[in-house]
Amino acid sequence: MTDIIKAILKINPNAKVSVNAEDINQITWLNGTTPIPANQILAKQQELIAEYNSKQYQRDRSKAYPSIQEQLDMQYWDKVNGTSNWQNAINAVKAQYPKGN
Repeated sequence: MTDIIKAILKINPNAKVSVNAEDINQITWLNGTTPIPANQILAKQQELIAEYNSKQYQRDRSKAYPSIQEQLDMQYWDKVNGTSNWQNAINAVKAQYPKGN
């Protein structure tokens, strides 16, 4: 999900670093990269995990939406028949997986 290197690169996108066994105590800073204190790396890692977790609804929705082909078909027939099947299908998924939950 969110490893130590991702946290380091969020703090310093230009960092050159190697991490052994995902261990905060086994970081090798390369090519003159200024070391980042472990507590800052761990705090950034927790922030990234919280951000990832807060978007679970997006991952759930993406699996629940009808396929693109189905959605395009619904949109076509809604236009031809004056219905709102596509919007109803989208709204049902959004209701099942509300934003922020």
